[in-house]
Amino acid sequence: MTLGLTLGKYAPLHRGHQMVIERAIAENDHVIVVIYDAPEVTSVPLGTRAAWIETLYPSVEVVLATDGPTMVGDAPEITALHDAYLCRLLTGRDVTRFYSSEFYGRHVSQALGAIDCRVDEARTRIPISGTAIREAPYRYRSFLAPIVYRDLIEKVVFLGAPSTGKTTIARELAELLKTKWVPEFGREYWETHQIDRRLTLGQLAEIAVGHRQREDDVILDADRYLFVDTDATTTYQFSLDYHGTADPTVEQLADECSRRYQLCFLCDTDIPYDDTWDRSGEMHRNDFQAKIEADLIRRNIRFVKLSGSRPQRVSQVIEHLRALDS
Repeated sequence: MTLGLTLGKYAPLHRGHQMVIERAIAENDHVIVVIYDAPEVTSVPLGTRAAWIETLYPSVEVVLATDGPTMVGDAPEITALHDAYLCRLLTGRDVTRFYSSEFYGRHVSQALGAIDCRVDEARTRIPISGTAIREAPYRYRSFLAPIVYRDLIEKVVFLGAPSTGKTTIARELAELLKTKWVPEFGREYWETHQIDRRLTLGQLAEIAVGHRQREDDVILDADRYLFVDTDATTTYQFSLDYHGTADPTVEQLADECSRRYQLCFLCDTDIPYDDTWDRSGEMHRNDFQAKIEADLIRRNIRFVKLSGSRPQRVSQVIEHLRALDS
């Protein structure tokens, strides 16, 4: 049985890394991918980077190097440190081939008693590097698998009762920062499918799934941020309002919201109520707003309340985005 090995920070995983992994898979019975923790290089958690590889290559064994050396270079003391660490990490594993596109292919393969297999070392087939992508992910997004690129975008969601300014601020911020935003899918769906201003439990589930799919589609063209008008917790609240219960799909997607967005803003009711035909009145707005806020607290979702004029709200969001990036 042949065992192939490759390693890296995968910060982020790109087409060049994938070519190395795919060659290892093609030439061996089993493949190990060692992923180093790298908080000094990327804010993407180690578990997220591991999940990229596990999702794209289910047959691969992923090993987390949580305490691996952080020093880099070809000085003898540094290479010896890395070699010793890998030998300890892989104790009892007989590595047949070691795959890389770097100088360390020589000393690592020697330390492990493996064949040194270099893949596109000159970067002629796939001319990209992790450094270049980290500096300009949008520019080089064609070198990234969709599941990778999605995790590099900060998702910002705006919640609130009807007529609290969610659509306006999401659209304005997207225009200001030259990125994308996701309109409320439920509003469009309701206008087409409502009967006597109501939707069924199944239709509300279709809204939750459709909105999530729209986010996943639009995010592939977003630059740094994706601004989202409402989420599945809002659909959940509408379901309770209509029926007193919710479809299991809606409940599941609502539960996932606590992990899905990097920033959550609750738009306040301190702006004039826009009494259009599709809304239920200002008293209902205030009641619905209280329920949304209580639900966020119950779910332990941290949120920032947006109040004031439109320019004031935009300034507040920009301030929090800067803090997120610092």
